[in-house]
Amino acid sequence: MVIDILLLLCGAALILWGADKLTDGAASLARRLKVSDTVIGLTVVAMGSSLPEFSVSLFSSIQGSGGMSAGNIVGSNLFNILFIVGAVAFITPLQATKATVWKDIPLTILASLVLLLLSKDVLLGSTSEDVLTRADGGVMMMFFLIFLSYTFSIAKHKAPEDSSVKEMSLPKTLLWLLVGFVCLIGGGEMLVESGTSIARQLGVSETIIGLTILAGGTSLPEFVASLIAARKGMSGMAIGNVVGSCVFNIFFVLGVCSLVRPMEVSDISLVQLSALVASGLLVWLFTATKTSINRIEGIVMFLCYIAFITYLVLE
Repeated sequence: MVIDILLLLCGAALILWGADKLTDGAASLARRLKVSDTVIGLTVVAMGSSLPEFSVSLFSSIQGSGGMSAGNIVGSNLFNILFIVGAVAFITPLQATKATVWKDIPLTILASLVLLLLSKDVLLGSTSEDVLTRADGGVMMMFFLIFLSYTFSIAKHKAPEDSSVKEMSLPKTLLWLLVGFVCLIGGGEMLVESGTSIARQLGVSETIIGLTILAGGTSLPEFVASLIAARKGMSGMAIGNVVGSCVFNIFFVLGVCSLVRPMEVSDISLVQLSALVASGLLVWLFTATKTSINRIEGIVMFLCYIAFITYLVLE
C-alpha cells in the first residue's frame, strides 16, 4: 500500500510537471508560428491544463477501466467548478464578463447534459448497460469541433494584445514538447496502475478513486492557474480557465477515450451526473445576477463540494 501511494504521488508529480513543460513548448511553437495570444490562451493553454485528465483517462480507458476514466472527468469537473471557483472566490471575489455568463458557462452546462444523456443508456431504455460507445465519442468530438470553431471566431474579433507567451529557441521548444509528452505517458500509466491497486486493496470502486483522488490530483494545474490569475486581478481568465477546461474534459477527453475503446460507465450514477449539471447551474445563477461571485457564494460552492465528497464516501 505504501509503495502504491508513493507511486501515485510520483505519477501525479510527473503528469503535472510534464503538462507544464508540454504547454510551454506548445505555446512557444504557436508564438513562432505567429498565432495570436488570444488563440493560444483559448486553445493551447486551456488544453494544456487539461492534459493530466487526458493522460489519466486515456490510460484508464485503454486498460479497460472505463469507470475510473469517466469518474476522473466527472470528478475533475466538479472539483474545477465547485472547489476551484469556490476557493478562489473566497480568497478574492471574481468578476465575470457577460460573454462568460451568457455563452461560456452555458457551454459547460450543455457539455454536462450531453454526457448525462449519452451515458445513461439504461435509464433511457436503449441498452441493458451504460456504455459510452464509439458513436457517443463521435458525437462528443463533433461538439468539440463546434466549440473550437466558436473559440476561433471569438479570437478573430479580439484586438491585438501584448505577448505574454515566452518564445524559446526551436531546439528547446521541441525538447519541452518531447519531455512533456514522455512525462505525461509515464505519469499517466503510473497513476492509473497505483490508483487501481489502492482501490482494490481498500475495497473501493475504481470510479470512486477516479472521482476523488485522481480528480483532485489532475485538476491541480487549473487550480494554480486560476488562483494566480485571480490574485493578479484577471478574474475573467480565472473563470474562463475552469470553464474551458470543463468543456475540453468532456467533449475532447471522453470523446477520444470512447473512440479508442468503448467505456462501461454503469458506476457513474445519475446523482453524480446530476450534481455535475447542478454545479454549472449554480455558477451560472451566481454570475447571472451581478456578473460576479463573492466570498459568501464561494463558501457555498466550497461546502457543496465537501457535501458531495462526503456523500461519495458514505454511499
